[in-house]
Amino acid sequence: MSFRALSQALTEKLSRVRIIPVLSFHDSEEALRLGEILMESGLCAAEVTFRTEAAEGAIRALRKAYPGLCLGAGTVLSVEQLTRAMDAGAEFAVAPGLNPEVVRGAVERDFAFAPGVCTPSEIELAYSLGCVTMKFFPAEAAGGLTLLKAMSAPYKHLGIRFMPTGGVTTANAAAYLGVKEVVAVGGTWLAKAEDMAAGKWDLIRQNVVAAAQLIQSLEK
Repeated sequence: MSFRALSQALTEKLSRVRIIPVLSFHDSEEALRLGEILMESGLCAAEVTFRTEAAEGAIRALRKAYPGLCLGAGTVLSVEQLTRAMDAGAEFAVAPGLNPEVVRGAVERDFAFAPGVCTPSEIELAYSLGCVTMKFFPAEAAGGLTLLKAMSAPYKHLGIRFMPTGGVTTANAAAYLGVKEVVAVGGTWLAKAEDMAAGKWDLIRQNVVAAAQLIQSLEK
């Protein structure tokens, strides 16, 4: 399968989930506890960021315990991290920015990867490297839906899809998901690292359930 076909397959996979929880774990125990909440709530996806040393172990633990979870790695900034994510069991990886070296590493490894973009030039570069699924980051700070609609308009015929992340909340997620070019959104609000550390699991469960219900309402 070509890398562009892999990117298109990633689009299809994310389109079935719609909201991807963006997670930063302190340890694998946290990951497993949250994985249980995600699976029970029907929000069967997770992006585990490489912002902590626990990322690789968390991905490995989640893959083993919950094989049905759509599992990705986030904040992948190097080919070395990309390889670690793959080896741990991630199905895809994303980054906040566009590093051609990392994209080429994903191409060489036949691994689905969505780089971060927030300008037309970055979109064109990512597409030239084979990407059709891209992370729009930082979504709200960069200009939100107004920017995304204007920026994506010239590329509609290419089938490019975006995953806005950064500033997306329950208040605006439906608006983002209502745009054809948006395949999914990154849910940084669902399970914040500080809430997990503080043991606020009831709050986290409420957030996850609310997100799952939002997705269901959009499908009606």
